[in-house]
Amino acid sequence: MNGTAWESRHIGVLIDRTVDEAYACASDPANLPARAHGLGGSIERIGNRWVVESSSLGRVTVGFAPRNAPGVLDHDVTLPSGETFHNPVRVVACGTGSEVVFTLRRQPGTSEADVERDAGMVAADPARLKEVVESA
Repeated sequence: MNGTAWESRHIGVLIDRTVDEAYACASDPANLPARAHGLGGSIERIGNRWVVESSSLGRVTVGFAPRNAPGVLDHDVTLPSGETFHNPVRVVACGTGSEVVFTLRRQPGTSEADVERDAGMVAADPARLKEVVESA
């Protein structure tokens, strides 16, 4: 990757719903404020992107992968600075339920402490998604 060392962490949660049920709920952008800690707030569709008013990040745009059969929930988050982060997310079958897995990638120049902080914040999102999906 252009000589840059990348590190990935996979943060997941088991959900007591089928993969189709979990994917349907997780792929609906309207559910984003309820399930994504850093992106909570109002959400509005503008073209093919979603604009979120976040109390912690300001106005961010989110572009989602098109709905698909394999359970890909990748999304790009663009901050007010213009910096964009690609977030790989998958919903996979796990027995009669499902697992949602978020891949956290360490960005170049990021300290281990920053990665630990980000991992803690990101771990809250699958837990919230579990609550949203299982209560639907």
